[in-house]
Amino acid sequence: MKSLLLIPALAATFALGGCVVTPPAVRPAYVAPPGVVYVEPTYASPGPGWVWEYHSYYGWGWHHPHYGWHRGWR
Repeated sequence: MKSLLLIPALAATFALGGCVVTPPAVRPAYVAPPGVVYVEPTYASPGPGWVWEYHSYYGWGWHHPHYGWHRGWR
């Protein structure tokens, strides 16, 4: 009979006795170089793997590590 009384107590302990996990701090994917003004993208990402990045000659654009710059930047 005592074991039946322990079940609600154990359930309450497990339900209320958890730890709080905070999400990790989110850093921006890319930080502008010193002296460069950040410009937001004007259109959506072309697909997975594309990153909004700064090019020293062309300015801001979508860059992929395998395909290069979107819309013909090389």
